[in-house]
Amino acid sequence: MNFEEKLLDSKRIYTGKIINVEEETVQLPDGKNAKREIVRHHGAVALLCITADDKMIFVKQWREPLRKTTLEIPAGKIEPAEEQSPQETAKRELNEEVRLRAEKLEQIAVFYTSPGFADEKMFLYHAQGLSPVAQALPQDDDEFLNVYELTLAEAQEQIKAGLICDSKTIMAVWYWMLKLRSV
Repeated sequence: MNFEEKLLDSKRIYTGKIINVEEETVQLPDGKNAKREIVRHHGAVALLCITADDKMIFVKQWREPLRKTTLEIPAGKIEPAEEQSPQETAKRELNEEVRLRAEKLEQIAVFYTSPGFADEKMFLYHAQGLSPVAQALPQDDDEFLNVYELTLAEAQEQIKAGLICDSKTIMAVWYWMLKLRSV
């Protein structure tokens, strides 16, 4: 069966600082028409950082859509000027959020965060050979966070407790558990 939908019309219904929203009219494989609301996003990076003493680095911050505090791996949005080099975004975010630099950034995965309604593509990196930055970049004006280091067991407990609750961070913890700890 051909699953492809044919785009008939598209209009921007919202333009924002981080996202744009479009409403599309598509023709379905059976010939009927349907509406799609699509969130457009420049993409993002996320960083799995393991310290020399085998702890993972997390940032604790408020997430307004959830109306709660979460514990997540360092991450951030790709700026339009960085679209061709997500690795540059990873370096910047590592500096801005946790004041570290990495000798090596290994891409672990590239995935879509929620393809049912958004085109946000996320690049997950393993940051290796961590050291403090010589010059710290400013954090975003609207960003308030604290940095934490957790053992694997502590991270697993925070998943159970619901403090670690986003897919990129859970994926990073599982990668740490399955891939990095089995070496």
